[in-house]
Amino acid sequence: MMDRTQLKENDLKYIVHTYNRYDIVIDHAEGAVLTDVNGRKYYDLCSGYGANSLGYGNDAWLEAVTAQLHKVQHTSNLYYSEPGVMLAEKLVKRSGLSKVWFANSGGEANEAAIKTARKYGNTLADHRKNTIISLKKSFHGRTIATVTATGLAEAQEVFAPLAPGFIHAEVDNIAQLEELTAKYDPCAFLMELVQGEGGVHALDRAFVSAAAGLCKDKDILFIDDEVQAGIGRTGTLFAFEQYDIIPDIVSFAKGIGAGLPIGGIICSPKTCDVLVPGDHGSTFGMNPVACAGACVVLDTLDEAFLETLRAKAARLRSALSDMKSVSGLDGLGMMVGIDLKDMSGNEAVSRLMEEGALAIPAQDRLRLLPPLTISDAELDGAIAVLKKVLD
Repeated sequence: MMDRTQLKENDLKYIVHTYNRYDIVIDHAEGAVLTDVNGRKYYDLCSGYGANSLGYGNDAWLEAVTAQLHKVQHTSNLYYSEPGVMLAEKLVKRSGLSKVWFANSGGEANEAAIKTARKYGNTLADHRKNTIISLKKSFHGRTIATVTATGLAEAQEVFAPLAPGFIHAEVDNIAQLEELTAKYDPCAFLMELVQGEGGVHALDRAFVSAAAGLCKDKDILFIDDEVQAGIGRTGTLFAFEQYDIIPDIVSFAKGIGAGLPIGGIICSPKTCDVLVPGDHGSTFGMNPVACAGACVVLDTLDEAFLETLRAKAARLRSALSDMKSVSGLDGLGMMVGIDLKDMSGNEAVSRLMEEGALAIPAQDRLRLLPPLTISDAELDGAIAVLKKVLD
């Protein structure tokens, strides 16, 4: 096994550095606690950008994944596979939508949503329409199409020319969205109901309701990007449940894999048969190991679990609101954006790391995405560390 110094040198030598790594080498983990190679423990308040929804060492998940590995680790989508069909059924029944298409990641999920919307708009009987309106401060992925849909200039500026057909509207500005709709006649709106990279901002409910009304009146598809906000993160299985809307397409990823790569889209009756054989594909989409684990995630996140999760989120938010350096809170449930009075989000991340907790920034805010299975004792410990830095 490489020592710490050699590991960091080889990382620099052999890996393309698209990440600025923190000076921690993770060795193992259990529950909601990570341990580095020196034996130091950290409360995990970011859970792999929300991917490790069940924390670490979840027995039911490990058993399902291991059992599937012993059966078959992967097979082509040319053949039927039980775990993927089981997972699709669970997603359809829990979402109230119609059919699922599986990918490997959130970016691919949003690519599938974009392709579905474009084909839908380009094959309308009366005329073609293919513009997609997304929001400023949004983040939808890192492919050329999804980075174009993203409303953050810093994610786009070095990748020109970007893909055509994307327009960005101001967040929570229904008047401007109506103006852009009249001007461009879009095929779809693409929105994160809780923006992640843009600062953990929960969209205004009146804005979302009005946008959904426009979609209904103008035959526009409502694409709900729940790559980070979905799968229990906001306190309900999907964030759209708290906005009283039914999207035409929901993209999902991260938390459903509990640490394995999986994503996809769930389609409404209006969109579920738009893509046909030959239109799209994914080699590792519907991977049976990832799907077997994802079934455990959905079974775990039943209503009783979600009720307990909402109570823990309320306790965390209440504790944060009393801390002296906290000037405001945003997001929903266990997707927490924190405004700070006297330090930046990056500074708070560094200071928390020194005290034994791992978090991440989001623009100028501090972002918390703890495992959904964080225990009461672990949550108490994490709050104690947060108080050391923020109180």
